[in-house]
Amino acid sequence: MAFEIPNFAPALPEIFVFTMICVVLIVDLFLTDKNRSITYLLSQATLLGAAILSVAIQSSVPEYTFSGTFVNDGMGTVLKLFIYLSTAVVFIYSRDYLIERGLYKGEFFVLALFAVLGMMVMVSANNLLTIYLGLEVLSLAMYAMVALNRDSSVASEAAMKYFVLGSIASGMLLYGMSMLYGATGSLDHTTIASVISEGSSDDIVLKFALVFIVIGLAFKLGAVPFHMWVPDVYHGAPTAITLFISAAPKIAAFAMLMRLLVEGLGGLVEHWQDMLIILAVLSIIIGNVIAIAQSNIKRMLAYSTISHIGFLILGVIAGTSDGYAASMFYVIVYALMSLAAFGMIMLLSRKGFEADTLDDFKGLNQRSPWFAFMMLITLFSMAGVPPTVGFYAKLAVLSAVVDIGLVWLAVLAVIFSVIGAFYYLRVIKFMYFDKAVDNTPINSAYDMKVVMSANGVIILLLGIYPTGLIALCTSVLA
Repeated sequence: MAFEIPNFAPALPEIFVFTMICVVLIVDLFLTDKNRSITYLLSQATLLGAAILSVAIQSSVPEYTFSGTFVNDGMGTVLKLFIYLSTAVVFIYSRDYLIERGLYKGEFFVLALFAVLGMMVMVSANNLLTIYLGLEVLSLAMYAMVALNRDSSVASEAAMKYFVLGSIASGMLLYGMSMLYGATGSLDHTTIASVISEGSSDDIVLKFALVFIVIGLAFKLGAVPFHMWVPDVYHGAPTAITLFISAAPKIAAFAMLMRLLVEGLGGLVEHWQDMLIILAVLSIIIGNVIAIAQSNIKRMLAYSTISHIGFLILGVIAGTSDGYAASMFYVIVYALMSLAAFGMIMLLSRKGFEADTLDDFKGLNQRSPWFAFMMLITLFSMAGVPPTVGFYAKLAVLSAVVDIGLVWLAVLAVIFSVIGAFYYLRVIKFMYFDKAVDNTPINSAYDMKVVMSANGVIILLLGIYPTGLIALCTSVLA
């Protein structure tokens, strides 16, 4: 039986990233701390090269390779491009922060690139094992990143909690996948969907498998009641790591949600729809309510993330192409907002000082009117205030659930979104109406200031003209 060599072209970006990780790893061994910028530039070049390859190999029809376990399609290309963009921005924001804390090492960049590789595999997975492989590459890299600051007991504790809970969730997901394989006789998404549509599998086993898979997905997304790791990890990890965890991995988690539930288990939509409604309702309520009580802005943004995950899930609940496009639009917008919010924390931080409490934002308008305005745009967008892009993101997912008759769910989401606006407005009040506790000048690298400004302006411009990004999301999911 002759071995057929697979078509490597659809996986060129992944192959390139893995090759560059090996190059970065070897080159970094011979560099001193003074020359660490070479590692930084190589890492940015890796992301740029992967983006160019992803655009170059895009196809109007899905391309399958490696015996159907890997797919190159429109959704995968768009999500990968935003993963590269998010990671590149994280590297820019993080450089000064890491240098001041003695964490500007090759390990940060290598682990981040391994995480990106895991996300890329997840985004293009067309097989249960491929998804699990990508998820574990991502998870193992992130566990190590959270514990990167070995001298911090808080970071070590957060990493341990993340590792233990993440391992349990991975076990749940793997158990659900094994039951799904037992019921359908296949690991391939297309075959699984076909078997379910024919009704030739054990219905009870499928439902049990679905429960375990949804639990695993909910943990990776950070949805209630599997959210317990989010506040501790966001608070305990160095802000540069929190910034990374809060953005790109959410895009990959959305891709996993689409690949598993929509493409593989689309025939069980009436079952996972009910489960997701519970997750969305609990996430929106608990995320917004508990965020009000936080005095640490990283923990506040962690609970804010939980509420945003609830909104993201609303579009998937709809079970329509418009709903899926709305969720895709929402996760991209959320990544941009999260980059801006945590980037601002890093902008205000300096050696020996973490600007991670609400009081640290008092009087920001007196210190820097421009960056206070950038933070204002970001917070308004997170709260869903027009004309920022966050308003249109929420409107899109709410419209999707209204279209399928779940008006009560949309009303509940709006009510708690209004309640949640309080903790965003509180930060704005501190920035504009309170006297500054710290009058230290804001000193940061020129490139960080430029990218931070661009980040805030893009959030505003996408709000004024959201149709381009919405149309892109709709076209790749049509």
